[in-house]
Amino acid sequence: MPQNTPLSWWDTLRSFADRRLLWVFMLGCASGFPWVLIGSNMSGWLKDAGLTRTAIGFFGSVFAVYAINWMWAPLVDRVKIPVLTNSLGQRRSWIFMTQLVMLACTVAIATTDPGVSIVMTSALAFAIALASATQDIAVDAFRIDSFRESESNKMPQAAAMAVIGWWTGYSLPGYLAFINADAIGWNGVYFGMAGFVVLLMLFTLFVGEPETDREKLQSDASERYRHLLGTTNTSAVKRLAVWFIVTVVEPFADFFRRNGVKIALTLLLFVFLFKIGEAFLGRMSIVFYKEIGFSNEQIGHYSKLIGWGATVAFTLLGSLVNVRYGVVRGLLIGGTAMAASNLMFAWIAQVGPDENLFLYTILVDNFTTAFSTIAFVSFLTFLTGRAFSATQYALLASLGNLGRTTIASFSGALVDWLNDWTIFFVLTAVMVIPSLLMIIALRGHFSKLAGEDTTEQVEATEQPNNS
Repeated sequence: MPQNTPLSWWDTLRSFADRRLLWVFMLGCASGFPWVLIGSNMSGWLKDAGLTRTAIGFFGSVFAVYAINWMWAPLVDRVKIPVLTNSLGQRRSWIFMTQLVMLACTVAIATTDPGVSIVMTSALAFAIALASATQDIAVDAFRIDSFRESESNKMPQAAAMAVIGWWTGYSLPGYLAFINADAIGWNGVYFGMAGFVVLLMLFTLFVGEPETDREKLQSDASERYRHLLGTTNTSAVKRLAVWFIVTVVEPFADFFRRNGVKIALTLLLFVFLFKIGEAFLGRMSIVFYKEIGFSNEQIGHYSKLIGWGATVAFTLLGSLVNVRYGVVRGLLIGGTAMAASNLMFAWIAQVGPDENLFLYTILVDNFTTAFSTIAFVSFLTFLTGRAFSATQYALLASLGNLGRTTIASFSGALVDWLNDWTIFFVLTAVMVIPSLLMIIALRGHFSKLAGEDTTEQVEATEQPNNS
C-alpha cells in the first residue's frame, strides 16, 4: 500500500524517469484511438450524413461492450493465444490480436456510407468496439502488472501516463481527422486512420512484457481449490472444474474477500456514478459544437489539438497533486470541479459560437477531466489484486464505462426531449453530486482502501518542508 508520508516535489518529478511509464503511455495511445474511430469522428460523419441527434445518440450503443467486458476478462487473464503468447507474452499477445481486428475493420468501414448503409457501418463499429474493449482489458492489466505492490506510490504516475496516452491517441488523430474531413471526405479520413492502427501495432511490438508472479498466484489458487474440492486426481473433468472456478469465480470472490461485501458494493456503486455526468456531456459534445455553429476545422483545432495539449499538462499536474496529497482528496477536488466545468457548456449554449469562450471552456473542461481521471484510475488500481488484475480492473472499469457507453446512449433523446442545450448541461453537472456525497460520507473507508492516513496527510500539507 502507499506510504502515508508524501514524497517531496523533487522526488515526485524524478519518479517519472522510469522506462515502464513510457510503455504505459504508448499502450495508453492504443486505448484512446478506437474512441476516435467510433466516437467523435463517427459523430461528425453521421451528423454530416444527415442523421438525427437521437440516431447519433443511439449509434453510440456500440460502446455497450465496454460496460460488459468484465464478462470475458478472465479469458485475457488465463487463455494463451497460440504462437503470439510465446512470442509476445500474455498481455501483449492479446493487445496485438485485437489490433489486427481493428485494422481490418477500419479499412472496411472506410468503404461504407453511413447515410446509405447505416447497418453495415454499425456492425463494423461494433466489431471495433468489441476488439477495443478486449484490448483495454489487456492494456489495463499491463499497466498494473508493470509495477509491484511495493511500488504503489507509482500508481498516480502510471495513471497519468495512461491518461496522457489515451488522450494523445484520441485527440491527435481526431485533430487530423476534423481539419481534413471537408477536404478529403470522411472515407478518406478513415483510410488514413488505418495507418494509425499500424503505428499502434508497432508500439505493441516495442514495449516490454511486464514480469510478474501472476502464474504462481494463479497456480496457488488452483491448488487451493483442488484441495477444497477434493480433486487431487488428474481427471480431465476435475481439472476443467478447477480451471473454470479459478478463471471465472476466484477473481470476483477475491475482490469481495479483500474489501468486504458492504464496502465492495459501495465501491461498485461509486465507480458507476462518478463519471456519469461527464458521459452524457461527452456523447453530445460534437453534435453541440456543430449545432451551435462551430466548423469542423474549429472543432479540430480547439477540441482536439488544444484540448490534447491542455490534457497533457493538466494530467501531469494532477498526478503530482495526487501523489503529494492523496487520491481521495483528488477525487473530491476533481469531482467538484468536473461538475462545475459542465456549466461552461451551458454558457456557450446561451452566448453562441464565441471562439474565446470555446477556448476557455476546453481548457477548464480538460483540466477538471484530467485531474479527476488521475484520481479515479489510481483509486481503481489500488483495489485490484495481482493474481487476476485483468479481470478485477475490468470489473471496476466496466462499471465506470457503463454510464459512458449504455445509459449515455439516451443523451441525444434527452436533448431532443428538453429541446434546450442549457438545461441539458446543467443536468450533467447535477449528475455528479451523488458520487461526491458518497466520498464525503465514506471518506474514512476510501482513505483506508487507498492506503492514506487523512490525519497525517493534513499535517504533511501544513508542514510541507518536513517531508
